[in-house]
Amino acid sequence: MFEENKSAKESILLLGNKGAQLAEMSSLGLPVPPGFTITTEACNEFYDLNKKWPEGLETQVKEKLAELEKKMGKKLGDKDNPLLVSVRSGSYVSMPGMMDTVLNLGLNDESVRGLAKQTNNERMAYDSYRRFINMFGDVVMGVKHEKFEEILSSVKKAKGAKFDTDLDIADLKEVVEGYKALVKKETGKLFPDGPFEQLRMGIDAVFSSWNVPRAIAYRRINKLKTDAGTGVNVQTMVFGNMGDDSGTGVGFTRNPSTGEKEHYGEYLINAQGEDVVAGIRTPEPIDDMKKKLPEAYEELLKIYGKLENHYKEMQDFEFTVERGDFYLLQTRNGKRTAMAAVKIAVDMVKEKLISKNEALLRVKPAQLDQLLHKMVDPDEKTEKIAKGLAASPGAAVGKAVFTAEKAKEMVEENPEERVILVRTETSPEDIEGMHAAQGILTSRGGLTSHAAVVARGMGTPCVAGAGEIHITEKEGNFTVGNVTIKEGDWLTLDGTKGEIYTGELKLVEPEMTDDFKELMGWADSVRKLKVRTNADKPEDVKVAREFGAEGIGLTRTEHMFFEGERIKAVRKMIVAKDVESRKKALETIEPMQKEDFKGIFKEMDGFPVTIRLLDPPLHEFLPKEDKDIETISKELGITSEELKKKVEFLHEFNPMLGHRGCRLGVTYPEITEMQSKAIFEAALECQKEGIKVLPEIEIPLVGEVNELKNQREIVERIAEETGAKGNLDYKIGTMIELPRACLTSDEVAKYADFFSFGTNDLTQTTFGFSRDDVGKFVPEYIEKGIFKEDPFNVIDREGVGSLMRQCIELGRKTKKDLEIGICGEHGGEPNSVEFCHQIGLDYVSCSPYRVPIARLAAAQAVLKEKE
Repeated sequence: MFEENKSAKESILLLGNKGAQLAEMSSLGLPVPPGFTITTEACNEFYDLNKKWPEGLETQVKEKLAELEKKMGKKLGDKDNPLLVSVRSGSYVSMPGMMDTVLNLGLNDESVRGLAKQTNNERMAYDSYRRFINMFGDVVMGVKHEKFEEILSSVKKAKGAKFDTDLDIADLKEVVEGYKALVKKETGKLFPDGPFEQLRMGIDAVFSSWNVPRAIAYRRINKLKTDAGTGVNVQTMVFGNMGDDSGTGVGFTRNPSTGEKEHYGEYLINAQGEDVVAGIRTPEPIDDMKKKLPEAYEELLKIYGKLENHYKEMQDFEFTVERGDFYLLQTRNGKRTAMAAVKIAVDMVKEKLISKNEALLRVKPAQLDQLLHKMVDPDEKTEKIAKGLAASPGAAVGKAVFTAEKAKEMVEENPEERVILVRTETSPEDIEGMHAAQGILTSRGGLTSHAAVVARGMGTPCVAGAGEIHITEKEGNFTVGNVTIKEGDWLTLDGTKGEIYTGELKLVEPEMTDDFKELMGWADSVRKLKVRTNADKPEDVKVAREFGAEGIGLTRTEHMFFEGERIKAVRKMIVAKDVESRKKALETIEPMQKEDFKGIFKEMDGFPVTIRLLDPPLHEFLPKEDKDIETISKELGITSEELKKKVEFLHEFNPMLGHRGCRLGVTYPEITEMQSKAIFEAALECQKEGIKVLPEIEIPLVGEVNELKNQREIVERIAEETGAKGNLDYKIGTMIELPRACLTSDEVAKYADFFSFGTNDLTQTTFGFSRDDVGKFVPEYIEKGIFKEDPFNVIDREGVGSLMRQCIELGRKTKKDLEIGICGEHGGEPNSVEFCHQIGLDYVSCSPYRVPIARLAAAQAVLKEKE
């Protein structure tokens, strides 16, 4: 029984989140319907035995069922005094709607009459029976829910009923018979009436739901354990569909969208739980219970306080009111937006519920991406076409699609495609399409519906329950007033306000809240890693500084070469036939580069700026198509044949391993000379203006120490010639991108003032993968369990990480205080940031919008290490 179990913290992996929480709530004396939990271990054994129950499980289930029957004074499926149970899933982490549930189990043609007599409510008994056949038929026997809905709709239409609650006893009996006939027709089997047979099949279905496609997809998307299994919770049913003194609802102890401390949730009179979360009926705000169920509402208010004071976390709970009596069915840590996560964490510190360190661990670093969601520009004058519930904040622009499959298909074909998934209501099967969509719009469902909960967890803007819009999914359109939106039409959603617009509205960057700034301040006081940014333009640098960047870990100078007139000068340099012609072309580029660097130095006043010298192969700057060669050859003053020959000469079979990086500087030292001169002159001019400049010149793709020695000598000579030597605090170092550089880093360190890991290329050269082609097979590697993660997203600790450790150890043997950082995009991925802390890096560097993520991840790495 629940009350016999240990605390949730001790039991969560064994009992699953739901079972552990039920056990803990029971121990707190909260009004929880009795029941028992089958462990996750049993689920894993079930799969090991090819979907057979492990030895002893049937005996234990029967023993626990007998104890439950004795406690309740009822027997499962008894014809006179029936006990009914729910059978629910629950893994170690909440996976809303991804696995299966069966309610009202134990009903058959005899026990339904016993329930009617027991409750003195024949209508409620048959309403529960038709719900049970529908749910059991769908979840356990594989009969599609839509087919049951067709029968129910047909009876409602014949009756002239608008809602399910308008049907009388005779109507419900007709529905029950229709449902049973449907099951026989679809499966060739009679609907099972043996109570223990129903229970056994229900438990099998919940175990099996651990590996249904939507659950697998949810675990993949959210990076959850694949081998945890699910517990099965068998719990006494209480009934919210017994009349106007009964109801069911979902509550949150704080607003999961904004984090405000308020009574947030919804309920329905005379309904069961699936009516609320499935969006079948649009529920009412939870505070309206005060008028209709005043005594239960008072109990509800006590629950809010008890749950938060005990769990010290925002809770998401489900409840049922049966004839005025309040029952708590489950509680769990609530899914929330990043905005809410930050506010709740900061507020709970102020309320003395948790410490600052606990607050830092409450917010998932990757979730901070949501805080950077854009908003609809307030200056946009377009009138909204409809309004729904503000279910998940942020604004989204995309093309309307009406099926999850279409959303997934469009984004897979073109990753740059933006879609808005429009559904009457979403279901767990829609998870892949929801993940692909920029935003989600539903016409039914409330703030606790499937669409709302999953969207908030993903950080996807969502407008739910927009009842003004009429969706025809089969035809692929919706109408509102005299406006029709077809598949492919552009839509804009404002999930913060719940508003819907036609067309592509302009979006603007969000402003950081005081709570966010306070939390980041706490993170900065804890972390040891510095956080820099990868930025090539002053405007990017400005954004990064606003997000707390403490320098630049990577400026890619080649990005500057592609702009405007510069590309012509670069091409002239490439096609030059001698050194003097090449130098002349570079002289045109040098003042442009100098101005770029000055802009960056000014924005990073007082912070280090790492500038990587030219890295990509030269063919990237030349045209490939004949028509472009014809046009550009005229601009360069050469024949198209000459340019074509140059393109062919520079062609490489594997350019990523070809004539690039420091190899260009060795072959064409005038390139290194020009770039070094531009850096030093820009720095000296800024210094005269009172700017504190700390340039770090980075030689890329060094694999042999003599390459670095060669390039360093050129840079040092230019430092002498420009007057930088002795007057400017600069460093010369290298990007570590090759396994050989890691293995010989003690030698490389003799000529380096710093190392910076370029983990994109280091991963590529360690695995022997082309990072431009891995998309063709790495997803399958992950699906088949060969990789847990894409190594280009998360650092491969065993392989690439081992090289990094060796490089640090050898490099610091040569130079004890050698500065070492990382500048691949791994520098903004939380798991990789934690690893960088563990191996003793000085800093991580990432794109501007990932700087807050890295700051928080770096602080959490320190706190986890202490634990």
